[in-house]
Order: sequence, then structure tokens, then C-alpha cells
Amino acid sequence: MSTLWNSANPRAWRDSLATYDAVIARQGVAKLPDRDRWYREELPALIRNRKPAHVTLPDLVKLTEWKMSRGTWRAPNLLLVERNPAATVKAASAAALALIPDPKAPIGKLTELAGVGPATASAVLAAAAPELYPFFDELVAAQIPNLGKVAFTLGYYVRYADALRARAAALGTDWTPVSIERALWANAGGKAGGR
Repeated sequence: MSTLWNSANPRAWRDSLATYDAVIARQGVAKLPDRDRWYREELPALIRNRKPAHVTLPDLVKLTEWKMSRGTWRAPNLLLVERNPAATVKAASAAALALIPDPKAPIGKLTELAGVGPATASAVLAAAAPELYPFFDELVAAQIPNLGKVAFTLGYYVRYADALRARAAALGTDWTPVSIERALWANAGGKAGGR
């Protein structure tokens, strides 16, 4: 693993982030490039344009497929996500997004949905508010010193997100926790994924 985390050079971070699409393509997962494009380019606008802001059950299923394609496929979790009632997903996600900018409460609300852990919940929030919430990926977390062994818990996510927000702030106004997460993921070459 390289020392990108320890670099204060914005150019090193930009160079790593610039490889993100190529690293996505190298993962060898047939639908990942399209899913990733949808997640980064379409989903944020869909969420933003809904009143109140929320995700739908099809959004949540597709987001879960994106997360698993980028990391580890867990079919039982996907089945659980698919079985959530559409009205429950809409209500829970609207309630969670209304809790922004709280660092914990939105994640906690989303994890009330079947098959949704902190990583999947963070993917919803990263699409809705990338300036506050990074996607929770174990490959990224493993590059951050002093976080300890990766644990898919709310407390660990809060520490992880705080670290990525601090790094984004240190690099300057062009950076968000989401862009930091993507640069670190690309830097590591991809494939580890979150739950």
C-alpha cells in the first residue's frame, strides 16, 4: 500500500483520483462501469430533485448492486434489500436525509432497513451529501492510520468519516470526503468493498 494518505500534496491526490475510472474498468466486473457512472452521475440528481429527498426501492437495489460490484458480492444481503417494502424505503430514506448533517443519525436510520448496514447506508448519504459523508469501504479504511481493524459499525464509520472530512479540509476546497475516498480506493487498485 502506498503512502497517499500521508501525502499533503494535492497533485498526488488528484493524480490518484484521475485513475478512478480506469481502476473501475480494470476490476473485470461487466456491469460495474455502468453502475458506477449511474451512482456518481445520476443518483445524486435523482435524490436532490425529489421532495422530500429520498431514494426509492429500485434506487436502493441498484446502489447495493453497485456497492457489491465494486467490492464483495453478498447475494443474501441483496435479497434482503430487495424485500424491503417500497414505501418503507421511501419513508426511511426521507427521514434519514432530513437528519443531515448529523454525523450518526442518518446512518442509524437507514440501517433500520433490511440488508442495509453502515456501508450501504453510507452509499446513500455519499450520493446525497458528498461534502459530508464518504462511502464506507474497507479497502479505504485500511489505509487510514489509527482507525484500528475495520469494523462495520456506526462508531467505526463515524471515525472513518471524520478522518476523510479532515483530509478533504486539509487538501482544500476542491476536495470532499467522497473524492478522498475515491482517490484512496483507486490508489489501492480497487476490490475489497464494504458491507
